[in-house]
Amino acid sequence: MEQSFISSTKQGVIMSKSAEAWVLKAGDPRKPGPGNLVREKIHVNAIEANEVLVAPIFGCWEANMSHALKRQPIDVCRFRNEPQVVLGNAGVVRIVEIGRDIKNLQPDQLAIVSPNGMVDRWGYTVRALGYDSPGRSGILATLVVLTEMQLVPIPESTKYSLAQWAGFSARYVTAWSNWQLAYAVFRLLVPHEDFPNPNVWGWGGGTTLAEIDLARRQGCIAAMLSGNAANLERIRRSAIIPVDRRPFSALHWDEERYQVESKYRREYKRAEELFLAEVERITQGDMVQIFVDYIGSPVYRATLKALSREGVITTAGWKGGMKLSHSRAEECISRHQHIHTHYAKYSQAVEAVKYAESTGWLPEPPQRICKFEDIPELAERYSRNQTDYFPCFEINA
Repeated sequence: MEQSFISSTKQGVIMSKSAEAWVLKAGDPRKPGPGNLVREKIHVNAIEANEVLVAPIFGCWEANMSHALKRQPIDVCRFRNEPQVVLGNAGVVRIVEIGRDIKNLQPDQLAIVSPNGMVDRWGYTVRALGYDSPGRSGILATLVVLTEMQLVPIPESTKYSLAQWAGFSARYVTAWSNWQLAYAVFRLLVPHEDFPNPNVWGWGGGTTLAEIDLARRQGCIAAMLSGNAANLERIRRSAIIPVDRRPFSALHWDEERYQVESKYRREYKRAEELFLAEVERITQGDMVQIFVDYIGSPVYRATLKALSREGVITTAGWKGGMKLSHSRAEECISRHQHIHTHYAKYSQAVEAVKYAESTGWLPEPPQRICKFEDIPELAERYSRNQTDYFPCFEINA
């Protein structure tokens, strides 16, 4: 692989007009189906006054990248009205060149990607860089043009590896924003002096792990579910209570099957009973005060049953299903609160980086880093749940 298409001279940095990238082509509406990554050279525009040229070093495969390849729930190329898209919105980059209006970044500085493609008037994410926000490349390329607000500097002389920061960049910042809101809402319901150590449980992957770890650090009794032995061990190493999901693996709600298939109904009810009994046992009857659920519809019914009164269910994702249903009357009577967030404000990303550097709230160093040329294989392994929580890859490492 040509490394970055960048070389240094006494006059400064010389940039080619092209870069290596993995691209996703628009699908054919007459033949709907998933897409594939194609390796190509892409044109890189000269930066404008308010832009920054960066060389990605490490990235982390995110669920939204798999959604894009599946073209579910949207074909991102057609949504953006573009023939092809470069995906990727989590990683670490080195700044190569800055526009004349850039004030807070410098060449050779290291930064994590803040994937705010479009924000609302309060600064919250509406569309994501490298996914549904048009007009700009994601980081599956050796050179990328971004804006200043899409880069959060990594502390100089950081104690942690760049691969750790790549895993941190999207998942941990998402967790930071979601946890701030969920915990604040719970404390509006139940003051600290009344219940200082609430039970916080989670379903999901890397973002859930990050958020449950935040809860633990804040004095909560933290537990996380997984059906994978390696992940359960990682949860245990994080000083979080690991809850083995395998004894109730049939806990996968399907309303239609429940109504018509007696065997499925028996197996589901038994799994739900086992799950709720385990929740009651571990929480000593208090049940769960804050449930972090990044799965969605397959576990939603059981999650609601596991919530205590004045409980909070919180999410910033929908890996297993987007559409949910519940009884508004029951949720009102129980004073359950439902929190939904999408990534974070830029200021929250800055706060999260500062906290991480001072406390070590980052993922473990990855045991395996995928080569740039093997990224399609990584995407396939991720789709089969054969990667760890933070599947990192290198670009210009």
